[in-house]
Amino acid sequence: MKRLSLTAWIFIGMAAGVALGIAAPGVASKLGPISNIFLRLIRSIVAPLLFATLVTGIGNSGDLKQMGRIGLKSIFYFEIVTTLALLLGLAAVNLVHPGAGVPITASAAEIAPHAHTGFRIETIFPTSIFDALARNDALQIVVFAFLFGAACAAIGDRAEPVMKFCASLAEVMFRFTRYVMYTAPLGVGAALAVVVGSKGAGVLFGLGTLIVTMYACVVLCILFILAPGLAIFRIPMGAFYRAAREPFLIGFSTASSEAALPLALENMERFGVPKHIVGFVIPTGYSFNLVGSALYLSLASVFVAQAAGIHFSIGDQLLMMLTLMLTSKGVAGVPRAALVILAGTLTTFHLPMEGAAVLLGVDALLDMGRTATNVLGNCLASAVVARWEGYKVGLSDR
Repeated sequence: MKRLSLTAWIFIGMAAGVALGIAAPGVASKLGPISNIFLRLIRSIVAPLLFATLVTGIGNSGDLKQMGRIGLKSIFYFEIVTTLALLLGLAAVNLVHPGAGVPITASAAEIAPHAHTGFRIETIFPTSIFDALARNDALQIVVFAFLFGAACAAIGDRAEPVMKFCASLAEVMFRFTRYVMYTAPLGVGAALAVVVGSKGAGVLFGLGTLIVTMYACVVLCILFILAPGLAIFRIPMGAFYRAAREPFLIGFSTASSEAALPLALENMERFGVPKHIVGFVIPTGYSFNLVGSALYLSLASVFVAQAAGIHFSIGDQLLMMLTLMLTSKGVAGVPRAALVILAGTLTTFHLPMEGAAVLLGVDALLDMGRTATNVLGNCLASAVVARWEGYKVGLSDR
């Protein structure tokens, strides 16, 4: 009998978690510590792996002009796909009107999360690398590691001890990641069991129109926004699927982009994306290329307006999309982070804050879809930029 792959075990864990949540909700709702242990182990990997991978890649590249070109290409690609995702969500919510049958009650307002203050350019620059590492602030780590790696490249052979240390650290963290991934089926199963057990089986069906609309948009986004990049840049579809499927499933089941980051970095490097590209594009994309979050935010903000009976003109909605495009930059890759962005948008456009609280009940399901799309979008972005730079990808996939 062929040994089951990690992907198969993750599917089994997800199914078992849902079944346990339905059959024994009391037991399932107490499994939070198991999923939390898995997520804490994953988070412990992120900072050292990011730092070591990026410094090694940039320091060994020796071409700072190339890194600047990679940065510009990455941002250009990010803005195209996130804008298309916002417009897709806007079109879908105006076509389906999912908020029409969901009245908003003021009693839920106190549950809404605090408003987001918006993205500020100075927040991407660390005051202390140790503080950024401790907080797992991916964007600040990227900025510091980029400059640190550039300094290593500039001084040449004198940086060799540092480069050897970072290369060894990256290898150790990849092996550490493999060990932690053995616990993934248990961790993701427990996470789903807690969601279903604590909120009831009804969470799978509540606000059904919005959930179906969101997941239909996820499919359309993958097919018509992300997939064309495979064809345009001639990226092998089968090899990319094998490289991205496990990070995609981790992101879906845990609703945490951060949880999928170590495996995404490792798999895309094995896929053939050079270290200095994968180490720059994916972490940067976690702040600037949140395709799934952009899709959700456009759906959710207009959904609240529809539920509250407030009519927004197309011009108002486009202005809202522009606001979301700016405020969503820098959102943390952790569960429920997009709700904070949504709350800030509702305040800006004088929509009832209780709308965010209404969505809170089913946000666990919505978050899984948008997070998985974020992860897939960033894996693809690294492959696109690598091909744009002239590298062959897919040949190293095993």
